[in-house]
Amino acid sequence: MVSVTAVSDEPSVVTALYLRTKALHLEAERTGIVADILRGAASRDGYVLLMRNLHPAYRELEDGIERHRNSPILAPLARWCLARTSAIAADLTALAGPNWAEQWPLLPEGEAYARTITLAAEGDGSRLIAHAYTRYLGDLNGGQIVRRLLEKSLGLGASELSHYDFSAIAEPATLKSDYRQALERAGAAAAASDAIVKEGAHAFECNIALSVAVQRRLADTLVPRPS
Repeated sequence: MVSVTAVSDEPSVVTALYLRTKALHLEAERTGIVADILRGAASRDGYVLLMRNLHPAYRELEDGIERHRNSPILAPLARWCLARTSAIAADLTALAGPNWAEQWPLLPEGEAYARTITLAAEGDGSRLIAHAYTRYLGDLNGGQIVRRLLEKSLGLGASELSHYDFSAIAEPATLKSDYRQALERAGAAAAASDAIVKEGAHAFECNIALSVAVQRRLADTLVPRPS
């Protein structure tokens, strides 16, 4: 009798995240300040307010991965020090001055997004895979389109868009491939892939809520510019 090795029909974690969040991704592109950016219609204030509210989310993501850097699950991700938190801070300083954190509001939706990532870092930290997928692969894919749109529509320069510049780490296409493989290895080591995929949907929901909140804040009030 010939033994047959069972082959799993389960998709890889990156594929599963893509399939689960595909519709949410499209919704995110058509909603709030992100839709304005993609149409070339966003204001400088809108972009500053968005990035000011994404900064805590990146900080919690990078702190969480660092705390789990020696775990078999997140070690493949910790190998890549993408350091977007410091890049965003540098961009905000260039865009809005050194006191941007005090002068530009942290919206409830921005706080909620960061808190979601803080909670995802609990336990074995495996749910951080979903947030790394959402943020970092997003930056390496659509983020490069966003950078070009912002250069054209708002006249932003390199010192204001370092968030999208990964050249000090690796060539973007190579980095995108390597980081995707790191996500796959992390997902394969995790015990609960369903929880990671569910977290991916939640991550997109947080992004959509923040995007809408930024657009609403701009419509409701004048965001103060630094003096």
